[in-house]
Amino acid sequence: MDLYEVFTGSRLDVITEEVLSGDEEHQEEVKEDEVNRDLPTKEAFVVVSEKAETRTFQRFSTDTNDSLRFEAYVPSSDEEGTPSPDSSVDGHDDVFEEHKKSENKVNNIRTKLEEKVVEMENFAGHLEEIFLTVEDNFGRQEQHLEQHYNDVLQTLSQRYDERAAALGEEKKRRLEALYTQLLGCGRTLDASKDLIETAQELYRTEDKRLFLQAVMPTMKRIEEFAKEKPDLTLVTTLEFDRPLANLSDVKTMMDSINIVPAPSAPVINPQVSNSATPTSLRVCWSLFSDDSVEYYELYYRPVLEDTPAADSTKGPDVSNVKVKETHCSVGDLLPNAQYELWVTATNTTGISPASEKAVYMTVPSPPFIRQRECSSCPEAALIRWESRNTNPVDSYTVELIETGTDGQSGVTESIVAVPTCESLIQLQSGRQYLIYVRAVNIGGPSERSEAFTVSTTGTIFHLQQDTAHPCLSISEDGFSMFYGDEELPLSAMTFDDNTFARCVAVLGDLIPVRGRHYWEVEVEEDTEYRIGVAYEDTQRNSYLGGTNTSWCMRHVLTPSRHKYEFLHSGWSPDIRITVNPVRIGLSLNYERGILSFFNVDLEQHLHTFYCSFLHYVHPCFALDNPGALTVRNGVAAPDDLDQGFPNSEYHNTARLT
Repeated sequence: MDLYEVFTGSRLDVITEEVLSGDEEHQEEVKEDEVNRDLPTKEAFVVVSEKAETRTFQRFSTDTNDSLRFEAYVPSSDEEGTPSPDSSVDGHDDVFEEHKKSENKVNNIRTKLEEKVVEMENFAGHLEEIFLTVEDNFGRQEQHLEQHYNDVLQTLSQRYDERAAALGEEKKRRLEALYTQLLGCGRTLDASKDLIETAQELYRTEDKRLFLQAVMPTMKRIEEFAKEKPDLTLVTTLEFDRPLANLSDVKTMMDSINIVPAPSAPVINPQVSNSATPTSLRVCWSLFSDDSVEYYELYYRPVLEDTPAADSTKGPDVSNVKVKETHCSVGDLLPNAQYELWVTATNTTGISPASEKAVYMTVPSPPFIRQRECSSCPEAALIRWESRNTNPVDSYTVELIETGTDGQSGVTESIVAVPTCESLIQLQSGRQYLIYVRAVNIGGPSERSEAFTVSTTGTIFHLQQDTAHPCLSISEDGFSMFYGDEELPLSAMTFDDNTFARCVAVLGDLIPVRGRHYWEVEVEEDTEYRIGVAYEDTQRNSYLGGTNTSWCMRHVLTPSRHKYEFLHSGWSPDIRITVNPVRIGLSLNYERGILSFFNVDLEQHLHTFYCSFLHYVHPCFALDNPGALTVRNGVAAPDDLDQGFPNSEYHNTARLT
């Protein structure tokens, strides 16, 4: 039982001791091994027994957190008598206060001990790593010495074989020369012996006539033989030359044992994420040996599109930088560019072979948001952008920040790993957001693009220039269209599969989100127009409202009045509008399947189409005579729009099946 258990248990265990008679004051003492002798001894505590009839006290003290020593407490003369309740309470308070202090001290000491234990464990781990490194290095050095020893023996054996072969050739040459000389001496001796024998025979001849005939030739032969002087000099010496063996390479090898070898080729690491900026790269490499290195030299150059990375004979100039570490940052680079890098290691002995080449990429340039092609509605926004980077990027990150009415920005939300150059973002209605786009490659994310502000108070879209009839002119902001008085000849018009050919019309780029959309159109009273919605694949060689793929309101000027039609599949209900609208509101509700038209100035409902739209629709606009038309979007729909302006004079509907 430790001190904490004594004072924090469900109840305070009271240790009592029966009063002994007379001189018997022997007390039992519970002792345990002390863990830390430096811990301060606590002041003696007084505990009151729970037995009312027993007024005996016992004093105990602690030397450590894990041991208790109980001692009998004998009250002094000043303490004799019955203790008051107040004194008992004060005693308990002192006990708990002293316990709290001791517990804090013990915890502090325990924390310090734990920290020292962690430090010792880390130090032991470090020593173990050093031990393993030393052992590994010793093994490599031993292999190195053994290799040198084998090389020296092999070189000496090669020199011995060479010298023995040379000596054998020299011996053979000399013996052959001596043998040739010996043969010559033998021939000379044979000739002299033959002359002597001939002369002796001639001398013994008794026939004078025969003697006279043979003596002259014999004398002539003896004279010729006497004229020949035999070469009695040895053709070779008896001693062999003893040239000193050239063991310089062996000496070099012996000396190289004590010389630091040249480093081995480093290994450049592949590029890791977030290791680059638009103009810099952080490169790391490794040296898988214990070679001594004074410095490293990093080489790099940009990789051009028409130059393969492996072709080292072509390409731009190579730059280099010297460092002592196994990492380096290079700057003054191009954004979103590929760079080829390799590294060498150098010491006093020489330069290592170059590492394998690696290709790193800098961070891309910020994308450019194409505001003319972005659209939004109260529930979402469709953001489009272009990369403007030569090399492809891995993905894009879209960041949106909600801005309050006071202009302060809120928390940044990110949509990551967007694979294409557009993103449909779900938003909250009636808010304003700042949209940014980043391009991401292995080097990291680019800087933010320029901010694009999106307001979800209404629907925002632009007129699609690629669908416009050649006679139409679209304003720079994409919200107005103009039909000039001059008729263009047919030869001057350029049509394609996406442009309207018969109706002078254009489509709007409405966001593909099923929900509620509202926009307004401003026209002049004398302008003939068609406004409404159409499927994207509506026929380009037909009039709006003339097929089952478009729904529109048409204004026609007749000699007697302004005529308004609400066309779908070429059919229109009979509707008369007394006040000519110049500001028309269109409400599209996918869920309810309705398309409604309103006179905004009079808050007057004009007509409603009921249809279950099978596909997403686009706003469509057409001018049947020269004039202008302006789209007002981004405006909030009127509050009583769903009631169809119940106070209006007209409430026309048409249901379609």
